[in-house]
Amino acid sequence: MSDHVDGPRSIGDPPADLTDLFAFTSPENPAHTVLAACVFPSAGEDAIFSNIIDYSIAVRRVTVAGVGNAAKFEPAGEEVRFSFRFETLKRDAAGKVIQRGICKLPGDRELSLTVNNEKGSWMPEGDVRVFAGLRSDPFYLAWNAAELKKLPNLLQHTNVLCIVVEFDTLRVLDPMKGSLFGAIAETVPPQQRSLIAPPVPRIDWIGRPEQTNIRLNNPALSGIDDLRDLWNQQMPFAIPKELQPLFLKRLKGSFADWDMRDGKADWTPEALEANAKVFLDDFLLFDVTKPITDQSHLEIEKSTLNGRPYQTGGGRTVDANCIDILLTWLVNRDREFLQGGATGATKPGMKIFPYFATPNAELQTVADSVELAAAPDEVWSLIGQFGGAWHPLTAKVSLTGTGIGQLRTIQTLDGQEIVERLEAIDDAKRFFRYTNVAGMAVSHYTGTLEVKPKSSGCVADWRAQFLAVNKTDRAVKVMVSTLFKTGLESLKLRFGVAK
Repeated sequence: MSDHVDGPRSIGDPPADLTDLFAFTSPENPAHTVLAACVFPSAGEDAIFSNIIDYSIAVRRVTVAGVGNAAKFEPAGEEVRFSFRFETLKRDAAGKVIQRGICKLPGDRELSLTVNNEKGSWMPEGDVRVFAGLRSDPFYLAWNAAELKKLPNLLQHTNVLCIVVEFDTLRVLDPMKGSLFGAIAETVPPQQRSLIAPPVPRIDWIGRPEQTNIRLNNPALSGIDDLRDLWNQQMPFAIPKELQPLFLKRLKGSFADWDMRDGKADWTPEALEANAKVFLDDFLLFDVTKPITDQSHLEIEKSTLNGRPYQTGGGRTVDANCIDILLTWLVNRDREFLQGGATGATKPGMKIFPYFATPNAELQTVADSVELAAAPDEVWSLIGQFGGAWHPLTAKVSLTGTGIGQLRTIQTLDGQEIVERLEAIDDAKRFFRYTNVAGMAVSHYTGTLEVKPKSSGCVADWRAQFLAVNKTDRAVKVMVSTLFKTGLESLKLRFGVAK
């Protein structure tokens, strides 16, 4: 998933897990360039930035050092860097909990900001504006990558934390010295000395989308070592020479596999190796003097590999279909466009700052029911007790308190612990409502269980509403649906199915 959950370190530290990187011309002001990075996959509504991580976007000027099968993009040593550092949570004058931060700009300037302030913060000179906050995830993945099978968007309704930098292109990048640039983003922890282990140089970094999850860790390759965490520890723009053969070998094997996914060889061995070498130097290419559009992503790389001058600004816009563009290139070298099972993210990007769509806050629903050949009261006498021990996935239930507000702690057969609170119950109407307190990756979770008469039997109805937190909406729906279906199916064995 672009750069989402791409290795043990990043998975274990979601606020430092980079998901995407973008470079595009500001839709509001063509004289401005926008760089943006996203972190924290499937962020919940209360997600915050880490106060001990440096979030940075770095840019270096790049020259085309070779074309065709000798294609090469050479980055300069000088770097333009934007680094964000965030504070712990505090309360403002009105008592509202907020998070503040500072963006360190080129030239030793600093710009203060408040997280989730959509207006952002401007430098007094008016040449730089920044934003940081929760937004709808702009990435969409609509493939089973292992089988190249179309799916709905796997990241539907998810959110991420975004940092956005918009700046005056001429003043900050000075394109008269060269207009082609490479961008990376990285998350770096504080460097502390240790007697037992070397310091961790970085948690994660990203250049082009899908370097780790699709190219280095091609899900169709079996029996390979996972190189993603090793890759994430390396220095962007400067992969060590001693490790380059390892990564290049993996890229060549991965690209050879992608080439044959449709049963046709569209890449010669020489072209395939050239493609792998270009992607080994992993930075997002963009040219600030040429048009950057939703379709221009990877055009600079592809044109150069094809031996002709590039025509666009490359880069990556908020709405760029980067997965389908990449897969089409790898699988058939642009012979036939491969369209996945979705044509856009949950929400399209905006034409106004901060350009990323507002967070998804719509409650998601799971519902299931079963018709039973038993009287409503008979079924309710079993499932109407808040204890819930009747469910086949339950190993143990303990109750705390009585009546409204009662807590039940459920130990599941697979070792999970779920705590839920009774919010309402009506035995006459055979209905109760409950909320989740802990143990599920959700917020605002409300479930209802009800038994209603129907013909000579009844209907048991179970439904829930929630927001997913730290997991995709799809993953949470599968979990809740499985819970509901397993429980309701077990009632068929006890009471029979209505005819």
